[in-house]
Amino acid sequence: MDDETAPQKGTVTQRAIERIKAMIAEGRLEPGQRLPTERDLAAQLGISRSSMREAIRALTVLGVLEARHGSGIYVTQLEAGDLLETFGVVADLSRGPRLVELLEIRRILESTATALAAARITEDQLAEVDKHLTAMNATDDPEEIIAHDLAFHRVIAAAAGNETMAAILEGLSSRTFRARVWRGYQEEGAFARTRREHAAIHRALAAHDPEAARAAAAAHVGEVEQWLRARLGPWKPKGPASGR
Repeated sequence: MDDETAPQKGTVTQRAIERIKAMIAEGRLEPGQRLPTERDLAAQLGISRSSMREAIRALTVLGVLEARHGSGIYVTQLEAGDLLETFGVVADLSRGPRLVELLEIRRILESTATALAAARITEDQLAEVDKHLTAMNATDDPEEIIAHDLAFHRVIAAAAGNETMAAILEGLSSRTFRARVWRGYQEEGAFARTRREHAAIHRALAAHDPEAARAAAAAHVGEVEQWLRARLGPWKPKGPASGR
């Protein structure tokens, strides 16, 4: 009987998830607001308490809801970083060709964010970028270089002024950490090129030149992407285009 009822239960739970999301999207539940009790919400939506419990659990994992001990269930502040955290998990678990795809996405977004940052960056943010560039140039320790590399791009993403884009890039940048480590250890001269590429990005930001910043960022991420493509050899993506 469990096998027979499982699909139906999954459908009911999914419907509950969509109904709660709709209540938030329509403003009937606001960020930071406490949800009705599980019993009341289940009655309101016309579903069982067990399905409601599963829906709440799923939305909690996604960062939409949060459980406060002894207080109840609340809508989170719906910050982009929290909502996109599961995206980072997907990126973290990706390997081989899928990692190349993520680097391709990062190249597109990173170049756009850097172009926006060139137009919007403040003097304080530019000084922070310069600080991490100087630190990268002052060490040969791969872990320190990569740590400042991550911080360098994090400041730029914040300067772009788009929190959602910054959250996506945070997932892509930190989760591709091992790819940059691998490249740095195995390809002679990789860190020297990385320093030059970062310097080019910094110059474009300091000049407030969006197009130069876009090109410099695309070239920087593209170097890693092309290196990884070469290491993996030729491959075809799955899907209709590949004839599969």
